[in-house]
Amino acid sequence: MTEITSKYTDFEGLRERAVALRREGLSRRQIRDRMHIDNNDILNRLLEGEPPPEWTKRPNAKDDLRERARELRVQGLTYDQIQVELGCSKGSISLWVRDLPRPERRDSSEQAKLAARKRWEHELAVRDVARQHTKETAAQSVGSVSGRELFLVGVGLYWSEGSKDKPYDRRENVTFVNSDPGMIQVFLAWLDLLEVERRRLRFSVMIHESADVTAAENYWADLVGADRTDFNKTTLKKHNPRTVRKNVGATYRGCLVVKVLQSADLYRRIEGAWYGIVLSARQPDQPNRT
Repeated sequence: MTEITSKYTDFEGLRERAVALRREGLSRRQIRDRMHIDNNDILNRLLEGEPPPEWTKRPNAKDDLRERARELRVQGLTYDQIQVELGCSKGSISLWVRDLPRPERRDSSEQAKLAARKRWEHELAVRDVARQHTKETAAQSVGSVSGRELFLVGVGLYWSEGSKDKPYDRRENVTFVNSDPGMIQVFLAWLDLLEVERRRLRFSVMIHESADVTAAENYWADLVGADRTDFNKTTLKKHNPRTVRKNVGATYRGCLVVKVLQSADLYRRIEGAWYGIVLSARQPDQPNRT
């Protein structure tokens, strides 16, 4: 112990020399070897306040993470919370932020709630990525749709969303109502497949009176490639103040009504085709079809 102490008796002289070497651009290891200093604590004290030379600051793929971790630490987050936020190890976080002051200790229940919220937000983000991947994969798997496939899709689409004839209410005419732009586009493509002329179509909008009616009319007119002035009169739904509506905002455009004039024969063909699909689906060899 006496030998070590005597070796560093002239501390100020050693510090002056160490600082001079540091400013010449030497690394800690080079200074240690040059001055024969084998005690890291002493070396730290000799170089205290002296920044490392630029050449020793090598680019690191985690530099952005390090800076973000320091920002979060300054904001008062714990190691666990920073780990949830950035997805890196607590060991790395400790190295990056150990020179920063510790955050004030929060109430344990508040900490638990914050940590749970961060974990849930992370889980939601992971789920959303998986959800979008599944949708994109399914969309790509469809490929090109043949005329027969479009015909069958259109029949099913109409029988789900179109007006239908009833024994107590004879209405053999084709009227399709929907709020989904994609459904409208597929339905119009299906009518084109059946060679229904566009001049036989009549459009109108159904929407809540509290919505932006003009914007909705313009949206649907652009979608179907028609002039808004050619639309039939818009049907306004009365707003009940006691009802809390969820379908509000810029994305709410009501429903578009598509009517086909002189469509009794077309309706009968749709109904017959639907029953044909039902009959085919009942066949015992259905699972073996390709």
